[in-house]
Amino acid sequence: MDVRYVADPIRFQRMNTQEIRASFLVDNLFEANKISLLCCEVDRAIIGSAVPIHEKLSLTVTSELAADYFCQRREIGILNIAGKGTISIDGETYVMENRDGLYIGKGAKEIVFSSETATKPAAFYLLSFPAHQAYPTKQARLEKAEAIQLGSNETANKRTIYKYIHPRGILSCQVVMGFTVLESGSVWNTMPPHTHGRRMEVYLYFDMAKEARVFHLMGTAEETRHVVVANRQAVISPSWSMHSGVGTGPYTFCWGMGGENQTFEDMDEIEIGKIN
Repeated sequence: MDVRYVADPIRFQRMNTQEIRASFLVDNLFEANKISLLCCEVDRAIIGSAVPIHEKLSLTVTSELAADYFCQRREIGILNIAGKGTISIDGETYVMENRDGLYIGKGAKEIVFSSETATKPAAFYLLSFPAHQAYPTKQARLEKAEAIQLGSNETANKRTIYKYIHPRGILSCQVVMGFTVLESGSVWNTMPPHTHGRRMEVYLYFDMAKEARVFHLMGTAEETRHVVVANRQAVISPSWSMHSGVGTGPYTFCWGMGGENQTFEDMDEIEIGKIN
């Protein structure tokens, strides 16, 4: 497992492009036939992926967790962003279609990923946080998600937010998770932007053309920078950083949060005119 220590807002102001990318961009996910994991010290988040193709992949514990098994003290939110697959949790199997989600609670021991076919494999995105209480493992389906429509064509940010793991949906200790789909012709996400000082957030951008990019904005309102993000790459947003982005073409993104407050609406909005 890789370990990442990100910068604070003071050091962030002095960083060059490559330093910002090395600190906040996660660009090594979704390697074929492999489970990839990155441990970030911000709220002890673990960002990962599993892409089973020719064989099943088991989520095993690493020395960085000092645990007997991965979910001994942790919970996981999962989103499948590709072909049909399955996730087996202690012998119970969940069939995962594209854009299906899954919450795995503390105490789950055996976690195994597989794809239905090697030609169209599943691609599972994982976001894990420490858990102090055990909640039941539950699957999330698109048709049952709480959906919120925001934005407009005039501001090029018309989008639908699908909530999977949250206090009015699938319950968890820390993780809050879902994804946002932008409508055709809209390119801005989370605009106007915000911060939420009581939790961190990770954006995973996906369903992008190979040549497309998202210019992800981050930093404090007084000192913004950008990270150029390609398909299936993620950006870490500490609690002090705003997070927004604009794409060169269509894209979808999975948002996942962890921290002391799960209330989705708990955010501090930033006026566009005050962004520098």
